[in-house]
Amino acid sequence: MSVSRSPNDVVILTAVRTPLCRARRGALAKIPPSTLLSTVLRGCIPPSIPPSCIEDICVGNVLAPASGYAMARMAQIDAGIPYTTPLQTLNRQCSSGLQAMNVIATAIASGQIKVGIGCGVESMSSHPMNKVTPPDVDWEVMKEDRNEEAMNCLIPMGVTSENVSSKFGFTRSQLDEFATISHQRASLAQQSGKFSEEIIPVEGVTADDGIRAQTTPAILSKLKPVFDPENGSTTAGNSSQMTDGAAAILLTTRAHAQHLQLPILGVYRSFACVGVPPSIMGIGPAVAIPKLLNDAGVNTEDVELYEINEAFASQAKYCIEVLGLDTNKVNVNGGAIALGHPLGCTGARLTVSLLHEMKRRGVHNRGKEGGGTAGRRLGVVSMCIGTGMGAAALLEVEDGPWRQSSL
Repeated sequence: MSVSRSPNDVVILTAVRTPLCRARRGALAKIPPSTLLSTVLRGCIPPSIPPSCIEDICVGNVLAPASGYAMARMAQIDAGIPYTTPLQTLNRQCSSGLQAMNVIATAIASGQIKVGIGCGVESMSSHPMNKVTPPDVDWEVMKEDRNEEAMNCLIPMGVTSENVSSKFGFTRSQLDEFATISHQRASLAQQSGKFSEEIIPVEGVTADDGIRAQTTPAILSKLKPVFDPENGSTTAGNSSQMTDGAAAILLTTRAHAQHLQLPILGVYRSFACVGVPPSIMGIGPAVAIPKLLNDAGVNTEDVELYEINEAFASQAKYCIEVLGLDTNKVNVNGGAIALGHPLGCTGARLTVSLLHEMKRRGVHNRGKEGGGTAGRRLGVVSMCIGTGMGAAALLEVEDGPWRQSSL
């Protein structure tokens, strides 16, 4: 992978998110998704950029009904971005926020636009997963033997987690230990103020509220398995939390960033999405990350930090182990087990957290912290995707001081 800097590089100027709060019981439960989205849309635009300069917006969202498109468009206008800026929504399940960023990055790289926002939003309080209706298919056809894989797309996500645990031999205690580490890391990050730089408050809510600082394996061991009561290993404690939140990333070209005299937070390098068996959909990152790195000419040890979505401890642990990753480089400030997984937002949220952590560490820490190679500091964002897929993106943070523009 070339490390030369080009004026045509797609770069990230800002990356922000709302607090992540527990669905139905958390601090954002009564806040509509339009407010979450307008907060980050408004918050990601520096004062020196007129909102009218935004040429496209792509919003990842999973659970909202068809009227969710109008919700997003109304949120855009409420955020001060005029109607002359077009907007689109997409749904690639848990990778929607990352896919939205890729849509904007691709449009910039191809010269269609100069400035755009990739973002994601989910209110699992407003639109809970248990209200999702079955797909509209010909059930007689789908239940034929030849369509076993098609029917596997309907396996509940928690059951796919049990499938991963069973197939790859993970024990309940291993998964509870993994979950405990997620909460411990998130708690330390929150207490040290690491998240404050990336969070835009929403109506007085300033902090994530799903982190349980006192969690231990002993406490988690008391929870009953949800999807296999007799022999299961997946519980509410070692799974991601249902959460409300939004995140947004402002992208442009290097040349335009320099023209605007704005600092560059990161460089968007590449993206990959792959398919995996629906019955073990959680292994998606273990397939997507090798493709991403191979296409970019990068080795796993060249990557300084990874953000891999913790949909379930089983699948996250599997991906880390099968890829041979250093656990001290993965989800260093906790993951979705502690912070939550607002489906359409997660891909964008992982990007926000990765970029801010890499900037904090700086080049002087690279030898001490491990990872990275001279001239490039690389990070990877990845997640599994419902119905059997995985997505990943390669980002670069350049050496030098950076401070998020006054927002």
